[in-house]
Amino acid sequence: MTILWIIERLLCKPVEGSLTDVVITADWRCNGTQDQYSGTCYGSCSFQPPSGEFTPYPDLTQEQVLGWCYANGVDKTAIEANVTQQINDQINPPVVTLPLPWVPVPPPVEVVPPLIEQAVPVLVAPVETVVDAPAA
Repeated sequence: MTILWIIERLLCKPVEGSLTDVVITADWRCNGTQDQYSGTCYGSCSFQPPSGEFTPYPDLTQEQVLGWCYANGVDKTAIEANVTQQINDQINPPVVTLPLPWVPVPPPVEVVPPLIEQAVPVLVAPVETVVDAPAA
């Protein structure tokens, strides 16, 4: 199973005190895949204005912002468990829909091939007749 975390969007305050482009919210997504199955979980995480070290906006990395999310209430372990469970539930559904026992199941429809071979029609372009016009 593959789990991938991504930051999809950052909301910023253009000015916060003497700082510019201060991230106040990150929208995150956790995607999981296994073969043809997939699961996802997404959310937002808000941050307090920085009180110590400040990384200018152009220097931010996705890993750094994800670290802020994990440090501010995004439960990485629980979310990955949720995504994993979504995939496992697709592989082994905990609830299924069965046909109603009192409704007869119609027999499968049998497709019968044609008795004679079908010819593919040949399309012919119309022949153009060219008539020479008398000289004037």
